[in-house]
Amino acid sequence: QVRVAESGGGLVQAGGSLRLSCKVSGSTFDRIAMGWFRQAPGKEREAVSCISWTGGSPSYSNSVNGRFTISRDNAKKIVYLQMNNLKPEDTAMYYCAAQNPVAFDKQSCGPWPFGSWGQGTQVTVSS
Repeated sequence: QVRVAESGGGLVQAGGSLRLSCKVSGSTFDRIAMGWFRQAPGKEREAVSCISWTGGSPSYSNSVNGRFTISRDNAKKIVYLQMNNLKPEDTAMYYCAAQNPVAFDKQSCGPWPFGSWGQGTQVTVSS
């Protein structure tokens, strides 16, 4: 069973940067896709970015494309989300998730279903 734990959130001014990290436990990390999602107050959870198990084929939502970069270190079992030029509308709880086609609570990013969720890390961008 894969478990994930996010870190790196915080309060930043518009135009600033943050790097989120997701530490993963479980033996199948290097064979599964990983993704980042976010949920703002009063809004539905949305996919932000995801990446294949090889580190290729990254996918980004239109709202973050060109500003965010997803990467992974399979040796360390960590997934990163580098967020640059942050905007107030990026304010949300950010969740890391692992590919899991049989989870009850699934959400897609790119071609993969994600369903092993972390507790989230809060990102707040002030104007």
